[in-house]
Amino acid sequence: FFKQKTAYEIAQCLVGSEDVYKRQAMALASMLSFSSCNDYLDVSLQDQMTLEEVFSKRVTTERYWAHIYSYIPREYEYLDEGCAVPLSDEAQFSWYQWVDYLIFKTGSWGPTSTAYNIWKNKYTGINQATIFMDNVDRCQELDANSRKIMKAEVRFLRAYFYFELLRRYGPVYVWGDVAPDPLIKPDQVDRHTVDQNVNFIIEEFDKAIADLPLEVADMNEWAGRITKGAAMAIKSRVLLYAASPLFNGCDLYKGKMKNIYGEYLFPQQADPNKWNKAAEAAKAVIDMPQYKLYEATGETDPFQKAIKSYQGVLFDEWNSEIIWGAWARNPTNANFGSAESYYITRFLPPTLLRNAYGGYCPSLKLVDTYPMAESGRYPVTGYDSNGQPIVDEKSGYKSTGFTANYSHPIDGAMGLINAHNSCVGRDARFYASILANGFYWINNYAGNKQVTFYTGGTSPYKGNDGDCVKVGFLFRRMVDPQLNTNNGNYGKVFWSYCRLAEIYLNYAEACNEKPQRDETEALKYINKVRNRAGLNNLEEAYPEVIGNQELLRELIRKERMVELAFEGHRYHDVRRWMIAEKELTGKNYTLNLLATEYEQSWNRTDQVWMGADNIFEPKHYFFPINQVQLSEMKNMTQNYGW
Repeated sequence: FFKQKTAYEIAQCLVGSEDVYKRQAMALASMLSFSSCNDYLDVSLQDQMTLEEVFSKRVTTERYWAHIYSYIPREYEYLDEGCAVPLSDEAQFSWYQWVDYLIFKTGSWGPTSTAYNIWKNKYTGINQATIFMDNVDRCQELDANSRKIMKAEVRFLRAYFYFELLRRYGPVYVWGDVAPDPLIKPDQVDRHTVDQNVNFIIEEFDKAIADLPLEVADMNEWAGRITKGAAMAIKSRVLLYAASPLFNGCDLYKGKMKNIYGEYLFPQQADPNKWNKAAEAAKAVIDMPQYKLYEATGETDPFQKAIKSYQGVLFDEWNSEIIWGAWARNPTNANFGSAESYYITRFLPPTLLRNAYGGYCPSLKLVDTYPMAESGRYPVTGYDSNGQPIVDEKSGYKSTGFTANYSHPIDGAMGLINAHNSCVGRDARFYASILANGFYWINNYAGNKQVTFYTGGTSPYKGNDGDCVKVGFLFRRMVDPQLNTNNGNYGKVFWSYCRLAEIYLNYAEACNEKPQRDETEALKYINKVRNRAGLNNLEEAYPEVIGNQELLRELIRKERMVELAFEGHRYHDVRRWMIAEKELTGKNYTLNLLATEYEQSWNRTDQVWMGADNIFEPKHYFFPINQVQLSEMKNMTQNYGW
């Protein structure tokens, strides 16, 4: 079929004019060096080679295989199209210009927008994966078992790219193992249904799982390769999405969006049994003996152990909690530097440090969500019409006033502070993650630096200037305190694409939602996550949760927001739960950084942020199919509202 013009045209429309099926006759030799475990995913395009040349040698076959990995999204690059953090309500980044996320925050995007449009990149990856799978067995310099494992990895990656498309655009056209029928013309091609997409992805995962190893044989050489556990964990995530309201019979899509084959793209009725499948898939991962929640050793103080355990998930690379991880790859934009960690370690620290931009800020909503250490309750239940927090009086949280001579649980040795009461008595993850107005910077390589964000402070608010904090808080969790970033030591960024705590929360959610609701199991596994953070059991913090499915649902969602903060889940979560119209809409409240004194800067206001309000409408649950694709595949069904 490679010679058939119609198949070529369909591939051209799906992938884009630069990467089409003609490249199966002249495959890219996107070759990499394997000098270290840190750079084997870097792509350096070189010459073109024929398929016979590429797959005749082990080295070129391995390089092509590694090239497929390069299509994995760069979730750690918070300004890159592969990351959803700045689109969500967990973050409020500082820049008004030259950033793409603002059009999504303000609802000013549409079918002609190119920002965060991953369609071409993912179909290109799918195409390259299929080429590899079709040809890897030509390479006789690799033994049969190596070829089988590599093919299984690429099969997983191809299915994962489909999942990336599914959760952003809704169901898409699925090639499968063969290209479109050569007799089908582009104007006869349309999207397959949600169930067809999910079934294909799960079937591909199951095929990969059968052939993947339990562990990577040589972590020094091949850290980050897909394992059986990684494929099973992402299978759990896909099935959780498939069971969730957005993909499972929601009212919004009833009677809407039929493809040209006469099928509704979205299920017209909810299937509660999909929650059973999600629970079973998560439990299968939980039962694997090699994965455990990370716990710091050598620390006798329970609260300090909780802090160091949460920090260690990312700082103690390749630990037992990591199911699928990766080293950060070089940035895509050379103008922003060449260190792999640039997007983390220079945009997170405050501007009082050298070469720091200080713009990756958590939202007030995220800051407010962290539980109280003693009561275990999430302190803020909502907001009034003026953006002021509605406090759960049982939580022990105080939204006003200050505590003098407060010693920070991590950085107390640097000096006592006049801490706002909202920052006192929070759970371990708060202190491991949040750098609040008035806290000290996380190390003293540049001396003990107290960070204040108000006008005239040590890291001051500067109006329209993007390189300053506009919320009153920074997110510190991804920056290792051992790094002397002030002296240009940016280190490496270790990124978790999936870890056991997520699987526990996936399982808890599915157990709470499935037809034969299992409250005991749901509580057991959310409590494992909470207990690692030093918190009491959920039913101790909320006795009223017993027998209350709706309350447990709400608390699981809060726990996900805190535990998985800035890991790329929140934007997708609020959409799949169909609560985005509530959560992603409204004014941008911050601390009053216009104030010129520290105490006054802790008042909340909507006058600091100069951009537009947040808008999320029903049509925003999915990205529109871009006009580029619609102009070529004229009968492809557009998403609702676009």
